[in-house]
Amino acid sequence: MTATAQTLRPPSRTLMFMEGRAIHEFGAFLGALPLLSLAPRGDGHPVLVLPGLVASDASTRALRTFLTSKGYAVSGWRQGRNYGLREGVQHAMVDLVEELSETHGRKISLVGWSLGGLYARQLAKMMPERVRQVITLGSPFAGDPRSTNAWRVYEWASGRKSDEVDPRFGGDLAAPPPVPTTAIFSRTDGVCAWQGCMEKSGGQTESIEIESSHCGMGHHPAAVYAVADRLAQKEGHWRPFDRSGWRSLAYPDPHR
Repeated sequence: MTATAQTLRPPSRTLMFMEGRAIHEFGAFLGALPLLSLAPRGDGHPVLVLPGLVASDASTRALRTFLTSKGYAVSGWRQGRNYGLREGVQHAMVDLVEELSETHGRKISLVGWSLGGLYARQLAKMMPERVRQVITLGSPFAGDPRSTNAWRVYEWASGRKSDEVDPRFGGDLAAPPPVPTTAIFSRTDGVCAWQGCMEKSGGQTESIEIESSHCGMGHHPAAVYAVADRLAQKEGHWRPFDRSGWRSLAYPDPHR
C-alpha cells in the first residue's frame, strides 16, 4: 500500500449528505437525452456493465439502455445484488465474459460502477485476450478501502474484510489492466475519496473528471457521454479523451 493510499480520508459528512442529488442527476440525464443522442455510435461490440455495492442491474438500466441505443450489445452482470466477492461471484463473472466474447466473436468492453469497476479491472487483468477496454465510474482502486464511506457496508454484505485481496482475482488493485483503461471520477463524490478513483496517465490509461455525486455517476449526463465517447473508438486505435472546445466546460483537467 502506498503512502498516498494510507493517508486518504473518506469524503466529508457534507459530501455524503449531498449524495441525495443523485435523484436530480437522473432528471438531468432524462432532460439531456436529445443532446446525448449526438454522442458517437458504436460498432456493435459487446459491453458488460457491472453494478456497485448492494446494487443490481436495475441501477445500471439507464446507462445500458442508452448504450444499446448506440448500437452496442449490452449485458448486465446477471447476479442480482452485488454483495461483494461471495462464493461463486468471481467464477460467474469470468464465465459471463467468456460467454459474451464467444457469442459475439469479439473482445468485450467492461464498464464498472464503484465496486463493479474494481471487478472490471481485475477481470481485464485475468483475461486481457477477451477484453477490449475498461471504464470505471467512481471506483476506489488506488486508495485504502477505508478511504470510502462504504467499507463497513462491504464487510457486512460480503462477510469479508475490506482490505482482503484475493491474489487469484487479478492481483494488485491499483495496478492498471494491460488494456486501454479510463477512470471517471468526481471531486464531489460523497462515498469514495476521489484521489483513489484516479488512474495514472499513460500510453493507454487516463482519468476523466466530472462534477457528480457517487450514487448518480452511472446516469450523470457527463459520465454517460464520456462512456459513449470512449466505447466508440476503433479497436486498436485508442486515444486519450479530447477536452478541447465545449468539452472543457464539462470536463476539467483532472491533474489541475
